[in-house]
Amino acid sequence: MPSNHSRPDSGKLDRIVAEALRNRAQREKTYREQALKIHPWICARCAREFTRTNVHLLTVHHKDHNHDNNPPDGANWELLCNYCHENEHSRYLDSVGRGEADSSAERGPQASYKPFAGLKDLLKGKQ
Repeated sequence: MPSNHSRPDSGKLDRIVAEALRNRAQREKTYREQALKIHPWICARCAREFTRTNVHLLTVHHKDHNHDNNPPDGANWELLCNYCHENEHSRYLDSVGRGEADSSAERGPQASYKPFAGLKDLLKGKQ
């Protein structure tokens, strides 16, 4: 006797699996995924260890503060927990404010993407 439950379309399942594999490959190309493969899952400042359950709390810090500088060997990256990463950036901004660090010299070329570049014109059009 035939079952009332329909069998999943194997073509649809194949497409879902293929898309998941493509998405994973894209994520692995990002500097975060690369850094997580290269470096041990330990905060470089406080030495807190991370596992798969809490690795989302581990961030990639760019040593030269230039987020466009992503060498494939990971030389510009270190893994920091959220707390140490926030502390590192606060200390850097404080040193820039005191004139001890030159933000433009250390960072090199700035990122060119400006997410809100056209916002003013869009808002003018709505008025």
